[in-house]
Amino acid sequence: MNIVIDARWIFEEISGIGNYTRQLLAEYAGMEIPHRLIALFNSPDLEARTRAETGIDKAPHIETRCVPWGIFDAKSQLLLPRWLQREQVRVFHSPNYMIPFLAFQRNAAGPLRAVTTIHDLIPLRFPDHAPKSKKARLMPLFRFLLREAAHRSALVLTVSETSRQDIIELLKPPPQRVKAIYNGVSQRFFSTAGGGEDTNAKPATDAPLLLYVGRSDPYKNIATLLHALASLRLREGMNVRLCIAGAPDPRYPEPAALAQHLGIAEAVQWTGYLTDEALIATYRQADLLVHPSRYEGFGLQILEAMACGTPVVSSNAGSLPEVVGDAGRLVAPDDVDGFVREIKAILGTPSLAARLRANGRKQAARFTWKETARQTFTAYLEAVGEKENAR
Repeated sequence: MNIVIDARWIFEEISGIGNYTRQLLAEYAGMEIPHRLIALFNSPDLEARTRAETGIDKAPHIETRCVPWGIFDAKSQLLLPRWLQREQVRVFHSPNYMIPFLAFQRNAAGPLRAVTTIHDLIPLRFPDHAPKSKKARLMPLFRFLLREAAHRSALVLTVSETSRQDIIELLKPPPQRVKAIYNGVSQRFFSTAGGGEDTNAKPATDAPLLLYVGRSDPYKNIATLLHALASLRLREGMNVRLCIAGAPDPRYPEPAALAQHLGIAEAVQWTGYLTDEALIATYRQADLLVHPSRYEGFGLQILEAMACGTPVVSSNAGSLPEVVGDAGRLVAPDDVDGFVREIKAILGTPSLAARLRANGRKQAARFTWKETARQTFTAYLEAVGEKENAR
């Protein structure tokens, strides 16, 4: 059986969806798969880089192909169905909602089956989540594409039970065709420079460092974190700093303006885009990850921080309780005092911080890309009615 994985979602700067795609390919490279896998690219440079980074260049059951059409290119919609037919593809896995729609029937029947991963429905659940994004400006079209993808796919995969319920409620595909398969966390995040569990790269004399990892969209709720930081510094007298792993988004200047207004701008640092290696180092330097988001379909940064031994204070919104479990502290998204209280408790109680580090590593270890890949490949077989399990 020929299976195509749309790797065109792997960009020069790795996004969450690109990371998901890359991790699946890396795991598939080490699996015993009696089928032919084809990873589809539209950039020869990214094709070569991904082959080397994931090990698929050494996997006899995985091939790569490069086409001249990008994901959102109209030619992809017109010409990719013919390409899939010529290659005698049986399953097409899109790591996001944009499938070649003309290749699939709306009742998900036919010889070619789509398996589509829809990571979350935040734009539909919260229409003002990112008001200046392309999705917000093109919301009727985006909603239409999501619904078509859900109804034309033999299986819709998603990354949490919260997102699964959203997809069933808002897109209305048959519930039995929607499966939740959790993301994993790379083993690189577990290794420590000195080999000990509590290795921390930050000098003990430095001011306590809070870390936020993610974008600046309004639903990410950085404002709550900045208000908490101001309270810690100005009301509680704590010399605490904040590192925001990412770059200021010119579409959303409000966080930087708020930091200035609150008088804490000198305590806030934006890092810009970080490679995996730089991100791991940043997690290890931090005393605490704080994630106040109003909603998440998964929340991979939670697991990455825990794997690195960084305690977590997260909001209790969306899927985040599924990921955090009892290994971190949960606070309502807009409860500034609650965030201040939990941050103070962890920074001021070494035994509590140590317990959260240990529990966090155990929680993160439950989420492996190997298991994600195994369940995802089993979904390919289920999409065509096969019962064989991947190993």
